[in-house]
Amino acid sequence: MEEPKTAASPRRSHAATIAGGILSSRILGFVREGVMAYFFGAGAHADVWQAAFKGPNLLQNLLGEGTLSASFIPIYSRLLAEGRAHEAGRFAGAVFGLLVAVAAALVLIGIGLARPFVALLTPGFINDAAQVAAGELSINRFELTVQAVRIIFPMTGVLVLSAWALGVLNSHRHFFVPYFAPVLWNTAIITALFIGGRLLTTGSLEAEALSVEMLNRLLFAAFFGALVGGLLQFLVQVPFVIRLMRGFRFSLSTKVAGVREALAAFGPVVAGRGAYQISGYLDVFLASLLAEGALGSLRWAMMLYILPVSLFGQSVAASELPELSRLSDEDVAPFLKRLDRSIRQSLFLTIPTTVGYLALGFLIVGAFFRRGRFGLTDNWLIYTVLAAYSLGLIATTISRLLQNGFWALQDTKTPAKIAGVRVFLSALVAVPLMFVLDRFSVAQTMGLAPEAKLLHFGAVGLALGATVGAWVELWRLRVALRRRLPAFDVPWRGLFGMVALAGVAVLPAAALWALLPAWSIVPVAGLVVGTYGAAYLGLAHVFGFSELDVWMGRFFRRFRTS
Repeated sequence: MEEPKTAASPRRSHAATIAGGILSSRILGFVREGVMAYFFGAGAHADVWQAAFKGPNLLQNLLGEGTLSASFIPIYSRLLAEGRAHEAGRFAGAVFGLLVAVAAALVLIGIGLARPFVALLTPGFINDAAQVAAGELSINRFELTVQAVRIIFPMTGVLVLSAWALGVLNSHRHFFVPYFAPVLWNTAIITALFIGGRLLTTGSLEAEALSVEMLNRLLFAAFFGALVGGLLQFLVQVPFVIRLMRGFRFSLSTKVAGVREALAAFGPVVAGRGAYQISGYLDVFLASLLAEGALGSLRWAMMLYILPVSLFGQSVAASELPELSRLSDEDVAPFLKRLDRSIRQSLFLTIPTTVGYLALGFLIVGAFFRRGRFGLTDNWLIYTVLAAYSLGLIATTISRLLQNGFWALQDTKTPAKIAGVRVFLSALVAVPLMFVLDRFSVAQTMGLAPEAKLLHFGAVGLALGATVGAWVELWRLRVALRRRLPAFDVPWRGLFGMVALAGVAVLPAAALWALLPAWSIVPVAGLVVGTYGAAYLGLAHVFGFSELDVWMGRFFRRFRTS
């Protein structure tokens, strides 16, 4: 099972292929959120944008990629490895049929119960009508969110089917298309925003020229764009699935080989995913009780925070899960070797991202979002929330890979139980912190102009609670896996070496930032972050970090041997 160290193995490029697809999608995602920030800033409309997606995403997260990765891919991959391609196709057809039935039912329920659902999710929005009447708020966030949820629920139903297609393609070791497909979703939203913006501003695209009513209409243009984009994201994968799959037959039967086994694994995974969803809903629930802009700030900070998890954690996890699933319980040494390698490979780029967010995050946030209605006050708030989240970034990345190991061993219950503990502890820490920090105004604390936008630091408390929960989850997962595989341990020595490398690399970048003149934030961020990245990769090359080869490919491999 060991791969040759001198030859370029196709499997070693899978993580980089996935990362390429995810990166394409994430770049468009940042463009999308940059356009949103330009038109809306961190205010009431951004709160609606965040809240409207949170509810319907229940479908996508409970029935989508994470759940299918744990319950569908191991069985489908095993059937393929055993030469039972037609049985694998029938199994995939039955899973697809069951997903269609469940997703359709939940979409209809979500549309019908949108109003009570929004009231339960965001109780802080309920009194918006009275505040609008009193002139204290510009829009009724509750009514807008109810209308938006009825558009977004059908979108997420389609995205569940997109996750099924991703599971099939991943099992066949086709990774780029399913992770590139969200580019179409982002493109549809961006297109809707630009067309809507041009129509509403008669071609000028000046955010300040939009009235509240115009902003409402523009927001719903983005929601309809998301619905169209979700359909495109699924349809672009269908031709590849058809070409690869054998024996597919649409079915609702649970008697097809593998289905009952998948359903047995499905329950605990849904419970575990449900725990994460509860955590996300708690964030929305609690943030709705804070000052205006808290929900929007969480979204933009989370988008930056989740980027390295997706690029470096998810890409490695997705490429390794089918391979780990092909190993048996007796293949302990190869299993642990693959798991150790996947952790090191992910951390090699996650750790410098963490250090970069903490040291240079203000520049990064400003470069992505500071334009239009998104000003200096917004910049400081998003940066502090991002820094609080970043303290748990390493733990979250390792935990995702350890969950991968449990799923490959067909143990879905242990990660689910530990996820519940994470949610409880996160809330326990977050609730008191967020109310304390919400007393502090961003403008006053940071010494900004008195007329600056009135935002508060309450969202930072929610992010700190998530960080504590992430480290507790990692500790519990490590203990549980060592109990099953005593030879396992997290490669702490390699982790500390990467932290030291990133700490040294950030010094010239920080010095450059201090010396540069007061240029626009985009070129300053480009120079500073570029210097940091070059310094980290250069030092990694000098000190011979093997993980560099996996990510940087043949160029560095040839450069070393020349």
